[in-house]
Amino acid sequence: MIKLNLKNKIIFLITLFLLLTTGFGSFADDTKISSNLIVLGENNAPVKIKIFSSHTCPHCANFHMNVIPKIREKYIKTGKVQLIFIDFPLDEAALNASILLHCLNKKNQILFLDTIYENQNKWTNGSDINEININLKKIVKDLGITSVEFDKCLKNEMIVDKILNGRINGHKEYSINSTPTIIINEKKLEGSVNFKNIEKIIKKLI
Repeated sequence: MIKLNLKNKIIFLITLFLLLTTGFGSFADDTKISSNLIVLGENNAPVKIKIFSSHTCPHCANFHMNVIPKIREKYIKTGKVQLIFIDFPLDEAALNASILLHCLNKKNQILFLDTIYENQNKWTNGSDINEININLKKIVKDLGITSVEFDKCLKNEMIVDKILNGRINGHKEYSINSTPTIIINEKKLEGSVNFKNIEKIIKKLI
């Protein structure tokens, strides 16, 4: 159970609101951002599925654990679908998890996503953000991030800018107000976010 300080949540949301209303010209270059996407599947796949999610969102965890494996087995292995994972943090804990994700090397990023969603109830269980960070530190230690690197990573402004830039762009471009939000070939999925609904669209596109 997430026990984040209400003050921290409010500060996080106010910061995002200010960024949305004042612009984000100082953020990282869009070209650099798009060239460092976290994906599963071939770049020439005819169907591109963008997944906007927050690491502390239970619905996102359910989607990652129960829907993505089916898409992976049936459509990614056959080269028909590419999944694109885009951070849409809803609170400070989710933001920190996203920052760590982008500090990892490519081969460990999907493993981190698997771990973070499978163990969501454990690592989000803390009285404040400091306790949650300790839980995150234990997870990434096994993936090659030392305690010193952990602290340095969370202070990496370039990564923070990249994540917030992606969140703001997603909100503006697709009117995202909840997670997970699924975009299939640039069209927002309507209705339940389940494999059955996604597969219907995939079949029409391949």
